[in-house]
Amino acid sequence: MASVTFNNQKAIFFRSIQAKVEKYFEEKKLKKTGNSRLYIKTIILLTAAAAMYVVLLTVSLQPAIAIVICCLFGVVQAGIGFNVMHDANHGSFSARKWVNSTMSLSANVMGVNSWFWKQKHNIIHHTYTNVDGVDDDIVKPPFLRMCTSQKHLPLHRFQYLYCVPLYGFTSLMWIFISDFAKYFQQKIQSTQMRKMVPKEHVIFWISKALYFFFFIALPIYMVGVIPFLIGYFVVHFILGITLSLVFQLAHVVEATHFVDANDQALKIEDEWAVHQVRTTADFATNNKIISWFTGGLNYQVEHHLFPHISHVHYPVIHGIVKEECKNYSVRFNSYPSMTSALMSHFRFLKQLGIQ
Repeated sequence: MASVTFNNQKAIFFRSIQAKVEKYFEEKKLKKTGNSRLYIKTIILLTAAAAMYVVLLTVSLQPAIAIVICCLFGVVQAGIGFNVMHDANHGSFSARKWVNSTMSLSANVMGVNSWFWKQKHNIIHHTYTNVDGVDDDIVKPPFLRMCTSQKHLPLHRFQYLYCVPLYGFTSLMWIFISDFAKYFQQKIQSTQMRKMVPKEHVIFWISKALYFFFFIALPIYMVGVIPFLIGYFVVHFILGITLSLVFQLAHVVEATHFVDANDQALKIEDEWAVHQVRTTADFATNNKIISWFTGGLNYQVEHHLFPHISHVHYPVIHGIVKEECKNYSVRFNSYPSMTSALMSHFRFLKQLGIQ
């Protein structure tokens, strides 16, 4: 991995925000982890997913109705990823460590290994956000060009048109390719991962085996090969698009900043917190439905500054962060709606495609 460091000698910006956030929790006597609102949402999402799974396998449905339920199943799985898996893997779902560990395995239930997610997302992405050559969330060519430091290819001219269908393969790539590549290579891009302990090896193989049984072998047995293939693809196509667009709107838009660290030592002059604000964007923060479904990932700036605080607290932290950004003359990136963020994402990809 290229050596990337931040100018954290003073870090006065983050200390100021942190002090005000700490004061808020102390005065309100609140825990920083999830609360009843999160737990009720978790019950709703998990119950809905379980019900759809059972219905699709045991009830004789008209093809059109089955396709609709498959689409909804993909959306609900994305909701579980945003709300349950994401908070749990950051240790913010509950104050109890065992609860976080258990709920983090919701990723494994959906076919993605939670241990690799933590390495890729919690450690690399949250530290080196939008640093090309290190941040694995910035997709490499040939299919997509996410920043100017990446090589331009003729096919990128149309990436703003084909990106959404391509996003539909995201979860399938994670389940069948990315996880196994990380397991056998033990690295993410050029970053060497910490060594897996025996327990994680066991969890990896057992959870993969259980996933293949419950989501591939059993459905084939229950409904047949062709209906399974159609339904499975629809579920993951919708799941992949939903996951990708929410994460892309937070970092790959016109307002966000990118850094090139390909094959070179790099010292970023900003303190880490300033870098996080510059490379991240909020969107639709006044839309309670989007906030509910995305698990507060539309408050992405707040999440990157305080990943160990549950998303249920982000609306309050949002006001604190905006105020401190104004006080320290740090640009705060925010889009008023999800539509405006989507349009910015597509415009940005189009611009990168013609350069």
